[in-house]
Amino acid sequence: MPSQQAPAVAPASAAARERRTLAAAATAHILHDGYTDLLYVLLPVWQAEFGLGFAEVGLLRASYTGIMAALQIPASMLAERLGPVVVLVLGTMLSAACFLLAGASLGVASLLAALALGGLGASVQHPIASSLVSAAFDGARSRTALGVYNFTGDLGKMAMPVLAALLLSAMPWRQALWVLGGLGIACAALVLALAPAGASARLRPNEDAAKRAAAAQPASAAPARHGFLLLLAIAMIDCAGRSGFLTFLPFLLKAKEASIASIGSALSLLFVGGAAGKLVCGFLGARIGLLNTVLLTEGLTAIGIIALLPLPLPAALALMPLLGIGLNGTSSALYGTVPELVTPTRRARAFGIFYTGAIAASAATPPLIGLIGDGFGVTTAMLIIAVTVLATVPLSALLMPMLPAPARG
Repeated sequence: MPSQQAPAVAPASAAARERRTLAAAATAHILHDGYTDLLYVLLPVWQAEFGLGFAEVGLLRASYTGIMAALQIPASMLAERLGPVVVLVLGTMLSAACFLLAGASLGVASLLAALALGGLGASVQHPIASSLVSAAFDGARSRTALGVYNFTGDLGKMAMPVLAALLLSAMPWRQALWVLGGLGIACAALVLALAPAGASARLRPNEDAAKRAAAAQPASAAPARHGFLLLLAIAMIDCAGRSGFLTFLPFLLKAKEASIASIGSALSLLFVGGAAGKLVCGFLGARIGLLNTVLLTEGLTAIGIIALLPLPLPAALALMPLLGIGLNGTSSALYGTVPELVTPTRRARAFGIFYTGAIAASAATPPLIGLIGDGFGVTTAMLIIAVTVLATVPLSALLMPMLPAPARG
């Protein structure tokens, strides 16, 4: 009898571990992505509070995302020594501390320091949580689980800007940040409670799954390596355009006489469209190929940005979901292409490099676009962003021959 029951118990235990691992990673993703994008709501508040120019606003944004980008790979290496769950929880607590300290900041210098601390905490989430999920699920199920994990970040992007806008409407901004910081502490405790015992030891897929996936990789390492670099370049341009647009969208809306609540609603509508775009474009990428998907999403982004400029506020708000589809849709196709170019044993490091490059581009863009905004106005800056994102199309055309046949559509 015991020998007959054991096989039934083991799969149930494994399934429970998978669910808890995904739940812990998703919880962290919701909070961290929400934290990252609610900053867009706060930028106009800080500009008014401290009398900042657009370049200084961009520097505030870059202090968070720049540190986050620089420490992606070191965070992965630290997780190998301390365990991924421990580092993920500590990083979440540091991100929460960012908002607690920012609420007590007396000037721009202390605010920059708080945001840099937040970037330190945020650096752990993407490489560690995605590695935990990919290790917990074997074979094709890993891609599905990563898709679920990826989507949960958009839930945070949709919810947190609205929450921040509501808090800012109900209380002074400093108290609002303390509430947001307290939410992060609670989230860190929840991640620790959800993570299954022993999850820290599961950072790599099992050997059989690794061998099966390795057999599906391109026969030559050189084209795969060159393909990964092209993919990274496309992601960097895409993220640079997205970051520049999102940083200065609140100021464009403010010029249309939008309130803080309206700006929060606009960002949430944009991220609702972004979530739909990730789901739709993940499907489209498998059906029509990477090139056609990038052409569709980046073309929609460029046209949407240009169309947004002259529109009155109600029409601009109505455009947000459609613009969000284009703005975030590309990332789904790019993210899903990484495993096609990297062997399983190198995926954790590859995801770290991929996120480092993409987030570094996001960090570098706002100060540069801010300088253009200070010199020529936000409208000119937005037009430059619209043109820049179209550079992803020829790069995608170069990448296509380097992909395995199924990934070409």
